[in-house]
Amino acid sequence: MTATDLMSPEMLANPYTGYGRLREQAPVLQGTFLGRTPVWVVTRYADVRAVLGDPETFANDPASVPGNSAVDVRQQGMEAMGVPADLAHYLIDSIISADGADHTRLRKLVSRAFTVRRVANLRPRVEEITANLLDALAAAEQPVDLVETFAYPLPITVICELVGIPEADRAGWHEWGRVLVSMDPTRIPTALREMVEHVLDVIARRRAQPADDLLSELVRVQEAEGDRLSDDELVTMVLSLVIAGHETTAHLVSRAVIALLAHPDQLELLRADPGLWPGAVTELMRRIGPVQSASTRYATRDVEIGGVPVPAGSAIQPVLVSANSDPREYADPDRLDITRRSERGEGHVGFGYGPHYCLGAALARQEGEVALRALFERFPDMRLAVEPGELEWAKSPGMRRVLALPLVVEP
Repeated sequence: MTATDLMSPEMLANPYTGYGRLREQAPVLQGTFLGRTPVWVVTRYADVRAVLGDPETFANDPASVPGNSAVDVRQQGMEAMGVPADLAHYLIDSIISADGADHTRLRKLVSRAFTVRRVANLRPRVEEITANLLDALAAAEQPVDLVETFAYPLPITVICELVGIPEADRAGWHEWGRVLVSMDPTRIPTALREMVEHVLDVIARRRAQPADDLLSELVRVQEAEGDRLSDDELVTMVLSLVIAGHETTAHLVSRAVIALLAHPDQLELLRADPGLWPGAVTELMRRIGPVQSASTRYATRDVEIGGVPVPAGSAIQPVLVSANSDPREYADPDRLDITRRSERGEGHVGFGYGPHYCLGAALARQEGEVALRALFERFPDMRLAVEPGELEWAKSPGMRRVLALPLVVEP
């Protein structure tokens, strides 16, 4: 069987249909990334959870594979994006890629910023930022682009305040993040270098003048305990948190608006009972979650996945959007049902699963709930300014995102 090109125009244009087709062909299939790197594509719910939940068998770092027999898909991705060797480690050597004790150490350092209590205490600020953005939308010339005026500004403001990025610098982060997810090798090197230089500057400022934010706390720990966090790790941590902390939420919000406008029956349920919003966000994350795949894993030994033998050293791509639409796990999985409940709690794997479960999941859920509820309550007659088929989608792997969302939001 010919290996599936995960970067083919067909897969990029409609990953849900493309990965769904693969899921029904076999539990595990061979594919290629960037047209050359062989990967084993895992698409079924039970198998995806098994891979994500077993870090000893499926490592995040290819260096964890005995004998260093794995091809580093991450490094090949850096080369394809034009990232210079002196900058690549800032994207590769992150908490997302760390294994074992190293991952535990890094996660422990930042997890205090994302506790249930800390996130709950942030809610009034999230509501305040949301209200201010909605005021601006109401006063803006119509139609508005919800991506630029609401979906991005809300999470970038929240995560930057939490981490400690000064207000004057946040617009730059929005642009840098957009360049990074574009995979444009002509722009990424400059953007990444500017990001690294900026973070080093902010670290220096926090050393001189600490504040009540996560970066100041990480600097304090570094100075008090020395070997807990290197300067490179500090920069990498900030890059990871800020980029991951706004990209996913921004596209969840924008895509959720599209989905709810296309399903007025579900929207009516929410209007009749606002208490359904938390469950609605969970179902929206399952059905239209923007993150297509988890980070690549590497088999540390010969193993079977779904009954398919996979050799040690193989690169493995767990596909989240396919797992979340697996009819073996969900009845009528392609139907958006905000009253759907799972016996597994959250159920879906949109935020990952296992030891690398998304640190900011609770914050993303809260931002999604606050943003969407306030938006639809403030503008009950909100509508698309174009036909759904006219919306332009980014043709890049990893994140399913709409480039612009023109809406009429007149009160």
